[in-house]
Amino acid sequence: MPYEFTVSDFIPASPRDIYDAWLDSAGHAAMTGAEATASPVVGAPFSAWDGYIWGENLKLEPGRLIVRSWRTSEFASEGADSQIEVLLEPIENGTKITIHHSNVPDGQTGYENGGWQENYFDPMKEYFSIRSR
Repeated sequence: MPYEFTVSDFIPASPRDIYDAWLDSAGHAAMTGAEATASPVVGAPFSAWDGYIWGENLKLEPGRLIVRSWRTSEFASEGADSQIEVLLEPIENGTKITIHHSNVPDGQTGYENGGWQENYFDPMKEYFSIRSR
């Protein structure tokens, strides 16, 4: 049975800088350290982590919200896509990023148990810290 979870962290960048990087192929690749394709257009496809992740943009609110269908090469081919909602909230000296990941297939607990932290939040902190110097 699919499940959902929410994870949050602090990123030392503005919500707009994070939003723009997330939806730009070169920016997404630079902030995660892996090849990506992205576009700031609703309905546009994307891929991340050298093709391990893919989906499409479902809803975009510049500088505030990214909603995407999301699946990985580990999902069963007949299984439904999961969905991520990336909420960007300005706070002192940066942004609170909150990811709500829903319709996650059974057995795919790695995203909640460190996956988002290790593959997105930590590299993003390093990327934006270096950019702000």
